[in-house]
Amino acid sequence: MAEIKLIVGLGNPGREYESSRHNAGFRWADEFARAHQLTFKTENKFHGSTARGSPHGHEIFLLKPQTFMNGSGRAVAAMALFYKITPQSILVVHDDLDLPPGSAKLKLGGGHGGHNGLKDIIAHLGSRDFWRLRIGIGHPGERGEVSNHVLSAARREEQSLIDDAMRRAQDVAALIVDGKLEAAMLKLHST
Repeated sequence: MAEIKLIVGLGNPGREYESSRHNAGFRWADEFARAHQLTFKTENKFHGSTARGSPHGHEIFLLKPQTFMNGSGRAVAAMALFYKITPQSILVVHDDLDLPPGSAKLKLGGGHGGHNGLKDIIAHLGSRDFWRLRIGIGHPGERGEVSNHVLSAARREEQSLIDDAMRRAQDVAALIVDGKLEAAMLKLHST
């Protein structure tokens, strides 16, 4: 049974990216921190904003890399090395083009699916065997439109679906923190 020790929310720093689809991971991590009264602070040695606490009786670290998406691995690896956290104890929360808005999936391992944040994390950890919480943002249909799609805000009806998926993903956070990832998967994937 895996015990999650580090939750990483992916996104880009800066006000101009706050409401972008690519920042779904940041928003999920912020909501998790709010729900558990955890406060983020900037930690330069981890290239990001971090929070720490013991929700549900398990010590957890939260990380929002401030390296921009393509450099996320540097922040994740720095924290994992410092606290001796194995890839199997890391959960990365990120936006996913291959899932429609309103969908949220949990899985262990796999490729990066063209996601530059995941690509960099895999390269820095030297492993694909970390958990992913994938928040669906949908695909624009044209490959050339992907960058613009992920860096812009979702339309209102899409955002409503994404928010719903994020809420369902928050609802299984206690199971995830408890290391009951199979149960979390079952609950999340059946709603």
